[in-house]
Amino acid sequence: MTSASNHASIWSDLTGVAFGQGFLDAGGIKTRYLAAGGADQPLLLLLHGTGGHAEAYTRNMQAHGAHFYTYAIDMVGHGWSGKPDIPYEIKQYAAHVLDVIDALGYEKAHISGESLGGWVAAYLAIHHPDKVERVVLNTAGGWTMFPEVMQRITRLSMEAVNDPNPDRIRSRLEFLMHDKSKVHDDLVEVRRAIYAQPGFIEVMEKILCLQSPEIRQRNMFSYEDSAKITAPTLVLWTSHDPTASPEEGQRIADSIPGAQFSVMNECGHWPQFEDAATFNKLHLDFLLDR
Repeated sequence: MTSASNHASIWSDLTGVAFGQGFLDAGGIKTRYLAAGGADQPLLLLLHGTGGHAEAYTRNMQAHGAHFYTYAIDMVGHGWSGKPDIPYEIKQYAAHVLDVIDALGYEKAHISGESLGGWVAAYLAIHHPDKVERVVLNTAGGWTMFPEVMQRITRLSMEAVNDPNPDRIRSRLEFLMHDKSKVHDDLVEVRRAIYAQPGFIEVMEKILCLQSPEIRQRNMFSYEDSAKITAPTLVLWTSHDPTASPEEGQRIADSIPGAQFSVMNECGHWPQFEDAATFNKLHLDFLLDR
């Protein structure tokens, strides 16, 4: 039995944090967010991965809200945000993020993305450099195509959404963690409620289009694309990422002019959640250029 002193939950992550949760209209898409900090600070957007949601960043809101107007959003089609009938490819995700920046009244933002979110962040850095201050690519997609990984993501995601019971949801979340015990009941319930939304099976099928080799290929970056990134960049990888090795992360960093590269040990695909203290320090040191 878990004692009250070590009970893990989304709420315990946010204890003592001055944060807001709400919705904004981003280009006509109802967009759900968690926010910390104030409008007098630079804007920082935190972008989750495939099938994810803003709670991926609950352990980072307080540290970053002290320095940035920090928004963790549910990207289009995800979480509790709107789910329009559009292609769920990188260009569409990026357009939504640009609309979020505009809706918040900013000209540009620091953008940090994990997995799919990193893919979107890199696209923005390549194609909309005027909108990006600094960029963090956290176990980012966009450069690799490993069929066995893509098939596993598809299988776990569709099993979870077709039968959104706690065990299926837990298996999907455990894919993200090196330390499986970090998947607590509260996180499972947050994602279960999202996946149980009416019509979410069809939405998930669309979201998973990037796990199809043909569609993924047309969204991928070449190293020549990487060389176009002019924003200061941190490529952050982990020792136990289930999607690509640290060597792959190093190759990505080497292809981006002046990029920094760091590896977090004993973490999987969610280092910002598994080891928030280390992530927050690395992340803030880079974003604050200190």
